[in-house]
Amino acid sequence: MAFLEDHDWQGRVFSGRWVDGSGEPYDSVEPATGKVLGRVGAATPADLHRAVGQAAAAQRAWAALPYIERAQVLRRAGALFEKYQAEIADWIVRESGALRPFAEFQTSNGAAEECYEAAGLAAAPFGEVLRSVEDRLSFSRRRPVGVVGVISPFNAPMVLAMRAVAPALALGNAVVLKPDPRTAVCGGVTIARVFEEAGLPEGVLHVLPGGADVGAALVDNPRVPVIAFTGSTRAGKAIATAAAQRLKRVHLELGGNSALIVLEDADLDKAVSAGAFGSFHHAGQICMASSRHLVHASIAEEYTARLAERADAAPVGDPATNAVAVGPMIDEMQLKAAHSVVTDSLAAGARLAAGGTYEGLFYRPTVLADVPLTARAYTEEIFGPVAPVVAFQDLDEAVRLAADTEYGLSLGILTRDTARGLALADRIPTGLVHINDQTVNDEATVPFGGVGASGNGSRHGGVAANLEAFTEQQWVTVRDEIPVYPF
Repeated sequence: MAFLEDHDWQGRVFSGRWVDGSGEPYDSVEPATGKVLGRVGAATPADLHRAVGQAAAAQRAWAALPYIERAQVLRRAGALFEKYQAEIADWIVRESGALRPFAEFQTSNGAAEECYEAAGLAAAPFGEVLRSVEDRLSFSRRRPVGVVGVISPFNAPMVLAMRAVAPALALGNAVVLKPDPRTAVCGGVTIARVFEEAGLPEGVLHVLPGGADVGAALVDNPRVPVIAFTGSTRAGKAIATAAAQRLKRVHLELGGNSALIVLEDADLDKAVSAGAFGSFHHAGQICMASSRHLVHASIAEEYTARLAERADAAPVGDPATNAVAVGPMIDEMQLKAAHSVVTDSLAAGARLAAGGTYEGLFYRPTVLADVPLTARAYTEEIFGPVAPVVAFQDLDEAVRLAADTEYGLSLGILTRDTARGLALADRIPTGLVHINDQTVNDEATVPFGGVGASGNGSRHGGVAANLEAFTEQQWVTVRDEIPVYPF
């Protein structure tokens, strides 16, 4: 029995149960071929507000359950992600254009591990006894916030939704998830189906694909005190502005322009391999992508030549039917946006070492050499399979270049001297640092997030960050008797 194909989800939304959305259903389209994969139900702001009301009503009973029962639901969900990994991964490959290893990572290493980690989170200590000058018991405790709104993107739709959905549920919250409409099946329908089969009580989870108006309604709804958003910096700023009017907490994981610093003593073959992966993996559509290759001048020419050779040799095509290194970009708008960065940078004086062409939604891995510091490929997030290379003379210049951005998400430093790499990292503001690795790394157990235009810090992953993200801290005191006051 197929997990998705044999279930009546097509053309419907999940609002505690499968119902018809008020919006016009639309087609889920495979970017590699243009084929229609299925029919997706669309929500409207009115659907969203109804769902929030149902979620708020269901949340109290869910939070009142013994923690072990919530943990059991999360563990069953994790096992289901593993059981149906092949089918779910097929959807991720076809709907998002991901290579199969990346799709399988999102399912087993991503979604399943998020569930298992969240199951443990349900049993985590959630308070502490406090000292008091008064004759009383004084303690703090963590309480669920109520309803958590999650807005997830297209590029890693399963794992970037689940890293908020799973811990929020485990801590006793209800969740309203608005997946990107381009990946609403693999990043929404599959999650609803898993938790439905895992025995999550009705009304605790709602999955409502829709446009920006639905996201805006979620941010505006007064019964949703916390928003977890992953997406562009532009959209994140708009969400933060709107949420501020409601005094809401927002957890923002936004864009990046991450530097990969290659020092002169790095193993060049391994450095080029790491750099190629960091820039070309998932067609560069990753917030942590290695967006600027800062290479010591003594090896920059050879590094660029070898990177261009790898780019030229990389097979590009449909990941569902071919063994390829780079699949399609998600849609024409995203492809043209990346290509405009390349063409504008060439016009500004960069040299094309490889790529720069496309066919359909397949963009060739591209290497830009001699990139001016004013070129868009240096100053902006590209979100395409493009590797700009800039040479530096010494460590001070490397620091200035790496920090010369409004973003601060991830940093990679490649060197045989790890102590020197750590010392260099201390001088560059960033949320994530990887010594002797490229910039794209993530695990369910780690606090993840960036600084500056990349977001408002580590808001996902790990016990401490998840408790901070999805609970409120409450102070409680208890006395044996009511004290006497001078009134």
